[in-house]
Amino acid sequence: MRIRDWDRNLKVRLFGEALMNTTFWMFFPFMAIYFADSFGKENASMLLIVSQVFSVVANLLGGYCADLFGRKRMMVLSAYGQGMAFFIFALASSPWWQSPFVGFLCFTFAGICGAFYWPASQAMVADVVPEKDRSHVFAVFYTSVNVSVVIGPTIGGVFYADHQFALLFAAACSCFAMATLLARQLRETAPLAAGEQKVESWPQFWREQLRQYTVIVRDRTFFLFIAAGVLVAQTFMQLDLLIPVYTKETIEEETLWGGFTVDGANAFGLLIAENGLLVVLGTVMVARYMARYDERWAFIGSSMLYGVTMWLFSHATSIVELMAVMALFTLAELMTAGLQQSFVSKLAPEDMRGQYFAAASLRFTIGRMLAPLSLAAVTWIGYTWTFVALSMLALASAGLYAWMFRQAGQRAQRSDVSLSR
Repeated sequence: MRIRDWDRNLKVRLFGEALMNTTFWMFFPFMAIYFADSFGKENASMLLIVSQVFSVVANLLGGYCADLFGRKRMMVLSAYGQGMAFFIFALASSPWWQSPFVGFLCFTFAGICGAFYWPASQAMVADVVPEKDRSHVFAVFYTSVNVSVVIGPTIGGVFYADHQFALLFAAACSCFAMATLLARQLRETAPLAAGEQKVESWPQFWREQLRQYTVIVRDRTFFLFIAAGVLVAQTFMQLDLLIPVYTKETIEEETLWGGFTVDGANAFGLLIAENGLLVVLGTVMVARYMARYDERWAFIGSSMLYGVTMWLFSHATSIVELMAVMALFTLAELMTAGLQQSFVSKLAPEDMRGQYFAAASLRFTIGRMLAPLSLAAVTWIGYTWTFVALSMLALASAGLYAWMFRQAGQRAQRSDVSLSR
């Protein structure tokens, strides 16, 4: 399915989200360092966990609201909310006012807004794209994000230290521009008329939401998918947490090709740019290769490779070694690019897509909530054993994925037997 044949909603989002993501990634990779320097590793770890608790709740609410009020409305409100959060964060990081705590509050609120945006945006893709093309469309959006991951940290690595205010202000402006674009250009795609359902009271709202999410969790295949995703998320979430701190503290200044000198502090920008560049170049190729095999081997193989890379990170002592490990880390990432959202869309009933995507994203919100524990673990057991522990979690995730596909196969067999009777 070529981009020129896409629904207009998707074309508008592809352009707008590329702009917003680029400015976001100019500063986001450096947040772990910023909070660790401002509050200390252990305090930063706890604060980031608290931040993600709010995002978990917001994510579940976001899925329900996307089905109840519509995809467009939730995406527009979320984009405006993020813009306001980044604007205040910029003021709290300006030459006239310095407040890391206010910055943390704004960072938390921006995360909440993002948690409301994501389920609606994923459900919109499933609304307008035929099932056979969804994996490809999701992969294109994934590639777009990683183009931003290449450009954003490269610019941020140059300007972040001395121009934090300008970068945050640019992020705020891009979010406001994105919200305006969505409000003017998108049409609603929810299968039911958005907003026709009425919520009589907040107790009724919570009871109905709890009832519907209980139905989702009772789907054993889907529950195992979430559980395995939470475990493996502890590895790739470290790209924004443990890995930047590790490179800053353990990598000494090196002179690379052409006399280019890099120290531990800016080596991370190089690593994340490498990750983004490899994703841009390799997503389609790896996706086509993995399409030759059963989905189970993509999920299981990706988790196992994440486990290997965590162990290798603990033994990398130079920038060249880190770049080699990052290449393997990126391969693990690409093995399931596009497949995960497509897998969820196949399981989700049409009228509950927002909630299914919200529940599926618990892999990331709960994973992100727990991931900062790695920063605290470093102070308790050191970098080597922290990376080993992360490696074991990834291998456990591979085991859960194997169990998930075995359960799914048994259920399919029982269904076939019932139909034959």
